[in-house]
Amino acid sequence: MTPLLSHKHDVVRVLWRWTSDTPRAVSQARTALRCALDQLGYGGETLDDAVLAVSELAANALEHAPGPYEMRLRFTTSGLICEVADREPRLPAVPAFPATGPFEIDPSRRSGGLDALLTAMSERGRGLHVVHQLTCGAWGFAAESGGRMKVAWMAIPGT
Repeated sequence: MTPLLSHKHDVVRVLWRWTSDTPRAVSQARTALRCALDQLGYGGETLDDAVLAVSELAANALEHAPGPYEMRLRFTTSGLICEVADREPRLPAVPAFPATGPFEIDPSRRSGGLDALLTAMSERGRGLHVVHQLTCGAWGFAAESGGRMKVAWMAIPGT
């Protein structure tokens, strides 16, 4: 039996397409990537990290860009790339990431009680920091289709 996905280089496979009206879109993106990576022999922490990172990229696309959206796997000579494409032509600015992790305690915020804790936990903007941590910095944005689309991409380490 021939697998649906292969390791042929310079090949792109669309895993899933969705719109802003698709129910549970981010959950479905996670499931599609998990199934594809499982079929390719990925497992453990690599699979879990990739699924969590694509969850953030799909959620960002839904929140900040017009659809329809597409999740793809790109097989290249240097490895496997997961892409989330949307119809926003502008590339976002990549924030500077502090040396601490996204959920580590900032010493300047150690007091304040429950209200300060809830404020810190509700802060937005941690998604790309999570992607950065999970991919060891191997991610980014690229223009596509003559600048009419944007792709958020992340590298997935080999099995």
